[in-house]
Amino acid sequence: MAHWTDSIVGDRMTVDREFNDHVMNSRFNSQEWGLIMTATEFEIENADDPEAARIVADTEKVPQIIPELDNIRKQMGAMGGAGGQQDSSSGGGIVDSIKGALGLGDGGKQGQQEKLEDAERLTQAYADALQDHLEKKGKWEQVRIAYQE
Repeated sequence: MAHWTDSIVGDRMTVDREFNDHVMNSRFNSQEWGLIMTATEFEIENADDPEAARIVADTEKVPQIIPELDNIRKQMGAMGGAGGQQDSSSGGGIVDSIKGALGLGDGGKQGQQEKLEDAERLTQAYADALQDHLEKKGKWEQVRIAYQE
């Protein structure tokens, strides 16, 4: 099944460029998005049905990298700028430290859950954009069949 993705590398590069605005308007910077995409695999759901087939983002591995997103943001901040939207839920301030020491606030787990949900939504939006691109280029049927092989 891996070879179906090999046949659309150029298409993915085009969609990456076109999708950049979505990433810039999200809570993730480009480095975080790159890590999310590395942990995401794409599959074709209902590949045997031309009418129902669609690309879906398999984000099963994304929860494993969510904690690393905070590290990326901290490293970027230390270098002088994080880019993208600032993530107010990432904590790290003195108030958050005091709240944590007092056992108040559960921003950590809640913030990570929100990041995961945002990552899942954004990766599925990317999958939808990729499928739309392939349909417009007349490649979708070929890719759908290749997935089944």
